[in-house]
Amino acid sequence: MRQVSIIKENHSRLLLFFAGWACDETPFRHYRPQGMDYTVCFDYRTLDMDTNFTSRYEEVHIVGWSMGVWAASHVAPRLGGNVATSTALNGTPYPIDELRGIPPAIYQGTMEGLCGASLHKFLRRMCADSAAFRAFLSMTPRRPLEELREELASIAKQDTSLPTPRWDWTEAVTGMEDRIIPPANQLKAWREAGTPVRQEPCAHYHEPMFHHYLQDRWTKD
Repeated sequence: MRQVSIIKENHSRLLLFFAGWACDETPFRHYRPQGMDYTVCFDYRTLDMDTNFTSRYEEVHIVGWSMGVWAASHVAPRLGGNVATSTALNGTPYPIDELRGIPPAIYQGTMEGLCGASLHKFLRRMCADSAAFRAFLSMTPRRPLEELREELASIAKQDTSLPTPRWDWTEAVTGMEDRIIPPANQLKAWREAGTPVRQEPCAHYHEPMFHHYLQDRWTKD
C-alpha cells in the first residue's frame, strides 16, 4: 500500500482516505480539510502499511471509497484507539461477493479483459454522465496498466486468504446509481453489519460527495 501526505502541518487531527482500485492521489489532492493533516492511501497489491505515524494524532478520521472500504476495514483495527469516525463511500468490506460486493463473474471478467479500452469503459461507468467523465479525465490517475492488473489479482488472492475484517464503520453512503458495485449488494452488506447507511442519488464516482467528505465536512463555523 502506498501513502501520500497531502497536508502535513502537525495538526492534532488526521484525515486518512483510502481511495479505490486503480487510483493514486491525483484526483483527491486538491481537497483541503480544515485544521487537519490529510493522507491518501492506494495500491492494494499489499495491505502492509506503516501505521506508526497515526499514533501522534488525537483523532484519526477514516474515509474509504470503493475498494478502499475493504482495505480500510483491514487496516483500521491496527490504528489504535484514536480513530474517531469512519465513513464508507460506495463500497463494502467484501470486495468480491455475489450478494455483498462485486459479483465474482464481473470481477473475473474485469481482471481477465483489462486493457486500455476496458479501463476507459470502467472509468466511464464510474461517472454519472459525460460531463462528470470529462472532469474526471482531467485529473485521472496515471498508473501502469500491468500494475492495475496486479492489483486486481492481489486483491482477489488476499480476499480468499485473509479472515473477514472486523471493523465497525460509523456510517456508510450508498450511491443508488452506482454501476460498479450494485447498490442492493451494498445495502445488504451494511444492513447485515448494522451500520447506519444513507442512500444518495449518485454514481460510483461523485465529485460533490468527495468534496463534502474530504473537505466541507471538516470546515468549522
